[in-house]
Amino acid sequence: MDIEVYHSFYPDGWRVTQLNAVESVCTTADIKVWVAIDSADSTVGFVAVKLHSESSMGEIYMIAVDPDYQRLGIGAALIEFALNWMKAAGMSLAMVETGGDPSHAPARCTYEKLGFGLLPIARYFKKL
Repeated sequence: MDIEVYHSFYPDGWRVTQLNAVESVCTTADIKVWVAIDSADSTVGFVAVKLHSESSMGEIYMIAVDPDYQRLGIGAALIEFALNWMKAAGMSLAMVETGGDPSHAPARCTYEKLGFGLLPIARYFKKL
């Protein structure tokens, strides 16, 4: 990503932007959030879901697993829980979006293993 575009997306750095995004998701009324906890009652991951009733689509709005707990099936379990909840809520389609960069490759792999199909979209940005 072009450095000027990066700074437009993340003016205070990606960590601050991500923290603000997580806080927003957890306090938005129409987004449901579930957490995964370990045996010591520590949060190790979460999934946030938003329903789009007009299109009968459930959206995995945000999902994250603590790096120390990744590749243990926690993300897949959270997604499966979310999909079951969407279906019970009357949704007929599920959607999740992620980055195409190498750091998001494990997430893409998980989505594909769970039956999600890729809709190829090219989205371009230019700093004005």
